[in-house]
Amino acid sequence: MRLVRFLALLFLLTCPAVLCAADPFLGKWVMDTKRSKYVSGLPESMTIEMVEAGSGVHYHSETLLRTGVSFTADYTAIYDGPPAVVSGAKGILLPVAVRRLGRNRVVAEYLRGVERVATSVRTLSADGRTMTVTTTSKDGVGNSYTNTGVYRRVRTPSAQLLATVPLAKPKH
Repeated sequence: MRLVRFLALLFLLTCPAVLCAADPFLGKWVMDTKRSKYVSGLPESMTIEMVEAGSGVHYHSETLLRTGVSFTADYTAIYDGPPAVVSGAKGILLPVAVRRLGRNRVVAEYLRGVERVATSVRTLSADGRTMTVTTTSKDGVGNSYTNTGVYRRVRTPSAQLLATVPLAKPKH
């Protein structure tokens, strides 16, 4: 039994890429506010967590504004599939269509009817530890602006799985 546990632990430590191969964006991400650039008010903090959901991804974010206001956003979407409903603490938000532009790049388009009102491009660094989200949208009078959020990975699916592997009890 100890050998099985040891081999499972060894696999998880040496092969995290295998566990994340399906979607390198899975995991928990925390905004680096020093590296992020927002035209319209940089948040105090923001976390994004993406987990596998069937053949798609479940997205959850929590944002705290500098004014003390906080909000969440959640959706489950299939890459290259139909738009998904986005819900938040204040109800239904704009639907989003998510598609892959490559292994380390994803675009999310937020829609109002058939009109695209915002586009977020998520790009992973080569080492997979940093995600940059560049969002272009329009203000109330139709002027386009771009916000760039830089996030660092704080948890991966392999780390979550590792936490569930029972380790052998030490002998005394």
